[in-house]
Amino acid sequence: MNNKDKLMKNFQKMNQGNFFTIEIPTVTEKDKSTIEEWVKELEHEGKIKVRECISRENAVYLHGIIKYASE
Repeated sequence: MNNKDKLMKNFQKMNQGNFFTIEIPTVTEKDKSTIEEWVKELEHEGKIKVRECISRENAVYLHGIIKYASE
């Protein structure tokens, strides 16, 4: 399981219905860009729809909808 799959699992755990909200701690700017890249890939794959993606000083805040949630 790669990190993008782990991120998708976190979305599934942190959801209410089809909606998810999660704040992912980051250490470096590279962490932030990597998370944002994975989110874009998950959107492109049709698994999620992001409503908000806010890059904060020490975290990335994400809010969206899980479109496809297979176990």
